[in-house]
Amino acid sequence: MTTTAQMKVKDQDLLTALRDFAGKLLDKGDIGAILAPWCLPMKNMVMPTLLTDPDQLINIDPLSPAFPMNSAKVVSRLTRKPSGSKIAALLRPCEIRAFRELVKLKQGTVEDLVIIGIDCLGAFSNRDYINWAEKNVEAATEKFYTRVLAAKNTAADDVALAAACQSCEFPVAEGADISIGLFGVDTTSMLLLEARTDQGQTLLDKLAYPEAEAPASRTKAVKELVAERIAARDIMLTETRKATNSLEKLTGYLASCVNCYNCRVACPVCYCRECVFVTDVFDHDAITYMRWAEKKGAVKMPTDTVLYHITRMVHMSTACVGCGQCSNACPNDIPLLELFRSAAQGTQSAFGYEAGRSLDEKPPMSEFREEEFEDVVGLGS
Repeated sequence: MTTTAQMKVKDQDLLTALRDFAGKLLDKGDIGAILAPWCLPMKNMVMPTLLTDPDQLINIDPLSPAFPMNSAKVVSRLTRKPSGSKIAALLRPCEIRAFRELVKLKQGTVEDLVIIGIDCLGAFSNRDYINWAEKNVEAATEKFYTRVLAAKNTAADDVALAAACQSCEFPVAEGADISIGLFGVDTTSMLLLEARTDQGQTLLDKLAYPEAEAPASRTKAVKELVAERIAARDIMLTETRKATNSLEKLTGYLASCVNCYNCRVACPVCYCRECVFVTDVFDHDAITYMRWAEKKGAVKMPTDTVLYHITRMVHMSTACVGCGQCSNACPNDIPLLELFRSAAQGTQSAFGYEAGRSLDEKPPMSEFREEEFEDVVGLGS
């Protein structure tokens, strides 16, 4: 059963309340370091940062609509081997789900890690965020969360949330040890703290926040938001499938790909140490290109772009959590999130699997299941 407490908010200042909470984690929670979104002093951007100095917590910004990378890869790096102390990671729901996939792929551990989740208000693309936030990042964050929590139709007058956020049906951090509730809560005076694991309960007891009841409005607000996101997701997937339902259409969809491989690097669950596409297998000789050109009359350069994305879809569709970092990283604005979510939904549905749902569920094809796809292999007849 989820235990709840409340964190007071003074002067409607949510950022200060969250920074005070982080300070308590370092002071009373036996936490050696906190990984959290942090305003860079040298640039107008918010990046995941590992913090041990309580004085530096004044610059954490967990409500910012900046989402330059999925921090699951960072948490993987920090937990693959013992760090010597417990780390608290303040993560979005999609980051938690991606990290769970990495744990199942033996790329990280939950030992000496406390996951603090927060209701996700969404984010802008990198390009939109930089243009929108201008020079005052904290003021931009306040403007953003005030508008979203007031249930405005858009996060800002002149810029929309990233497609991944508009279609994300997981706005609440179910996989956290402690989750911070915003939706359906009177955030002018309080934030909701929910212990979701035994470790979270122990930590919440140490922090000694007063107990509270989750307001009835929270369930209603989350339910309505999820329904809205699912409707947007279904429209997006239908349109994407129509746009890519043949090799000819898929080739056009991916025509501006330049094989930069940014999407592979940005993907939080793509963990191969060496990708076949950066080996000699795809380092073709000039004579090979000439032969292809002579045979077809013309050959688009660079080659192998469609094969690259199809290979990634086959490789990653069971683990994709729909965070949208592939689209965020693309220099030519190819809507990769839409394409990969479309493939992932089909693959995960076929296996009855949901990426990041549980650490206890083994990834598809990681074990033999005699009863699986009996009609395909002929055992069901």
